[in-house]
Amino acid sequence: MSYGYVYVAHVTMGADMNQCVKAINEAESYHGPSIVIAYAPCINHGIKGGMSFAQTEEKNAVNAGYWNIFRYDPRLAQEGKNPFQLDGKAPSASYRDFIMGEVRYSSLTRAFPERAEQLFTKAEEVSKQDYEHLKKLSEFNIDD
Repeated sequence: MSYGYVYVAHVTMGADMNQCVKAINEAESYHGPSIVIAYAPCINHGIKGGMSFAQTEEKNAVNAGYWNIFRYDPRLAQEGKNPFQLDGKAPSASYRDFIMGEVRYSSLTRAFPERAEQLFTKAEEVSKQDYEHLKKLSEFNIDD
């Protein structure tokens, strides 16, 4: 996005399928470089409910602020509009509960409890800062 001429989207089908499809269509129609980054859990994440809950896990990731969904379309700047669109809402679920639902994180609490607590606290802080940064980008007035 910092280049200004690249279409960029952060998506996950389980959180908002329409946003995901829209982003893919926009990226495909953009005459220039495009990148669509999708959150898609795999078996190595160790989702406690199993892979049959992957779509739910994606939605939970967005609700907890672990993954933000947005689109950056340079064509909008040419129309005098903000090219950055934050498609997800503010986190409404517990970040900690989300990460503890995956074995890849919860296993750290058994092996290195003190270090895990430090890392999880820092990750949650960074997640909140990231959302606030994205929110500011979405509120930017291109005419200013």
